[in-house]
Amino acid sequence: MSTYGRAAEESAFVRTYTLTRGRTKPRHLLGLETVLEAGQGRPGPAQAEECEEILALCRERRRSVVELAGRLGRPVTAIKVLVSDLLDADALIVPLTQSYADTGAGSGPSTQLLAAVSASLKRKWPDAVTYPQAG
Repeated sequence: MSTYGRAAEESAFVRTYTLTRGRTKPRHLLGLETVLEAGQGRPGPAQAEECEEILALCRERRRSVVELAGRLGRPVTAIKVLVSDLLDADALIVPLTQSYADTGAGSGPSTQLLAAVSASLKRKWPDAVTYPQAG
């Protein structure tokens, strides 16, 4: 790697470090696919400019964590830390989509939720034993 390439890489690392104020772990459990939308709160005055960019993107439409990282050209871990800050300020929320929403007291999980969980488990453990579906 050239000296210029190494310097650029170190500069990007330092920028990311200052962006998150040295934090490497978000306070909230966020997956790559976690969907976010703008909330009623506002980020604090000391927030990074990327926080305003995240909010602007989420005001347009719901966005996933990985989409935000790609659009901003930042590491996913850094975006998760910033999103955690915005969640704490109620500037972002994790919406509960209707297909996963509770449909009433005692009704149990929706079939859409069970299908989503089943699909995720099959992706995670494709060689697991499967049982015949009830009819």
